[in-house]
Amino acid sequence: MTIMGQTDYDTERAEAFAGRIAGMLDAGAAAAMLSLGHRLGLFDALAGLARPATSDEIATAADLAERYVREWLAVMVMAGVVEHDAGTRRYRLPPEHAACLTRDAPLGNLAVYAQHIALLGKVEDRTICNFETGGGSVYDDYPCFHQIMAEDSVQTVTAALFDHVLPLAPELHERLEAGIDVLDAGCGRGSALIAMARRYPRSRFVGYDLCADAIAAAARMAGAGGLENLRFETRDLTGYAEPGAWDFVTSFDAIHDQKDPLGLVRGLRASLRPGGVYVMQDIGASADLEANRDFPFATLLYAISTTHCTPVSIGQGGEGLGTMWGWETAERFLREAGFARIERHVLPHDPMNVWFVARA
Repeated sequence: MTIMGQTDYDTERAEAFAGRIAGMLDAGAAAAMLSLGHRLGLFDALAGLARPATSDEIATAADLAERYVREWLAVMVMAGVVEHDAGTRRYRLPPEHAACLTRDAPLGNLAVYAQHIALLGKVEDRTICNFETGGGSVYDDYPCFHQIMAEDSVQTVTAALFDHVLPLAPELHERLEAGIDVLDAGCGRGSALIAMARRYPRSRFVGYDLCADAIAAAARMAGAGGLENLRFETRDLTGYAEPGAWDFVTSFDAIHDQKDPLGLVRGLRASLRPGGVYVMQDIGASADLEANRDFPFATLLYAISTTHCTPVSIGQGGEGLGTMWGWETAERFLREAGFARIERHVLPHDPMNVWFVARA
């Protein structure tokens, strides 16, 4: 038999691979429905009921239309996420499953990341155009990006900030309590900065981000909290430098998206005062493709890079480093920027991210 110019192939291997592809399709559909369940609050409603419930009861708890809820529940049952009793026609989200699917999930809410799966289809036409033209995108081409990143940041950065992140530079706590100037470069909706401003009222905090919608959301949250030691500003960080302006600078999952990542790291180094500290978090994957075969969510991260991070950089006129630019590249940029001391950390509870502490 001839397939794509090949006269022979291993039938058993081909059938096994076809089965694998079929599994991908089924899992992909489940992932898209995880996103729907997260956005609609269905996992929270199921967990809140704390007992087997009918589709009517679940729909009432979530304030949704029962017929649609019932069909969604069927997906979740087939995917093994929700349990179903055929005799009573009741559904249950086991607590072990709720532990990674609800908004207060102790293991982190993995349904947050399922939203990327749902969005891949929405940006397919834009991505096809990029492939054909070599062009790029803008942030608005990827719907809900800042909302997803804010949810991600709350559970991966802000939740770990005081117990795990700031202690990586032991001197920071005392200095923040006394009062220093802090910048978050690429702050998004600013949850980490808001948390620090609330915790350290004597320090002064500023957040810069390219996207006006993210800055507007951050400013609203800061205003609602009555935080007078914090301000946000829409700012393109290309060519950024404010020599000697800051004692402490952070950037959380932001550098690789920039038009000129190395230039920004150099600008941030120049903007630190003597004794200043820079904390940079990014995806902890390697720049070596083969080294990422066992990296958590590697396939998803390369997909996000293809549809968002790479084209957003190219759309600004950048080289398009992509999500998986690699910790080696990040470390090299810090060295080339002139930081005197650089430490690399991976937190025990978070194998996906790398944290650099660089001192001026």
